[in-house]
Amino acid sequence: MKLINDDCLKVLPTIPENSIDLIITSPPYDNIRDYNDSSIWNFDIFKNIANQLNRTLKDGGVIVWIVNDATIKGSETGTSFKQALYFKEIGLNLHDTMIYYKNSYPFPCTNRYYQNFEYMFVFCKGKLKTANLIKVPTISNTKNSTYRKKDGTTTKFKYEINKPLRNADNVWKYEVGYQKSTTDKIAYKHPAIFPEKLSKDHILTWSNENDLILDPMMGSGTVGKVSKILNRNFIGIEIDKEYFNIAKQRIESTLI
Repeated sequence: MKLINDDCLKVLPTIPENSIDLIITSPPYDNIRDYNDSSIWNFDIFKNIANQLNRTLKDGGVIVWIVNDATIKGSETGTSFKQALYFKEIGLNLHDTMIYYKNSYPFPCTNRYYQNFEYMFVFCKGKLKTANLIKVPTISNTKNSTYRKKDGTTTKFKYEINKPLRNADNVWKYEVGYQKSTTDKIAYKHPAIFPEKLSKDHILTWSNENDLILDPMMGSGTVGKVSKILNRNFIGIEIDKEYFNIAKQRIESTLI
């Protein structure tokens, strides 16, 4: 475990090229939170970080970029899509566009449907090297064992029907809120924490034991804590001193 209290723009260039197996992070998107006013965020800064993440990522490695858009003057910014397209522009594959579905409504609106999800863009550098996909019980229905092709005709599914398990969907639902995202009370001093289960599911899916995981905007340290529990190596960078201390305490006190 290597924990660094500094600006990731300064630290990332010191990380060796092609050395990271998995990156999981969430940027301070659209200034929805002020994060103690400890950092400045704009698209130019994002591009610098994205370029460094691409440089440090191993061939076949994955970036999980968790992001959402602010609504300004009645219009969503679309920043998340701009960032996703930039990652593609610098050579990464958009392997999957996943949804982090939350059972809460932090910003209820009167003229639009409640916003209760964030994007989890999964980027891969070249050919994916690890995919330990989560399995769920199959609800079998042999009457629906075909799908419709482009020309309108039907054909049988390629996968074996009536198997007991199948790959999970790419919409992941989590309980969020106090004592739901984590039982670590100190974590709630950070304004935007991940559910530990979300970190666990991505780490198990896109990495193996002893792989090296990076969170360049570590926040409260959830990715680091779960990496330690799951026997992964971890580099965490956090610019804000208060949040860094929270992350450090959570990770170092975690028993395995």
